[in-house]
Amino acid sequence: MSTEILFQTHLVLGYVAWLLCFSAYIWPWLGSMDPVAAQRAIATLHSFRFFGLVLILPGVVGPNLPAGFATFAAYGDFATGALAMLALLTVSIRPLFWLFVVAFNLVGTADIVIDYYHATQVNLPAVAGELGAAYAIGIIYVPLLMITHFAALYLLARPSRRRAVA
Repeated sequence: MSTEILFQTHLVLGYVAWLLCFSAYIWPWLGSMDPVAAQRAIATLHSFRFFGLVLILPGVVGPNLPAGFATFAAYGDFATGALAMLALLTVSIRPLFWLFVVAFNLVGTADIVIDYYHATQVNLPAVAGELGAAYAIGIIYVPLLMITHFAALYLLARPSRRRAVA
């Protein structure tokens, strides 16, 4: 099996596995929470996106990993993680909290979409081995991140139960 097919199979199966887990366990749990608690849980997961900086760490990734992909992806993850941490730090100041929740979800979603575009442009699947230890990020972590961004944005768009009752 070619490197491209292996990478694409891993990526698709990463989404399938996380969607199965998410629909069975995570979504019912998030849906049962008040809106602030649900967004805090999602922000906590995304606060670890500083880890994406490993894409520019020599020795972790191969020297032939396309720099155009790696640099943008690393700093997009870093920005998203910082915004998620700011959301968590400002939970007691609700207007700021909601601003940072919206910001980290929009920045993070855009980051992943643009990263997929860049990966396609530089034919990342053909050189997936250059990801080194960071290979697991794209296959295991990124699908969960994208799914939780969609969940967070959905939760933001739906009317709050508390506001509907009041």
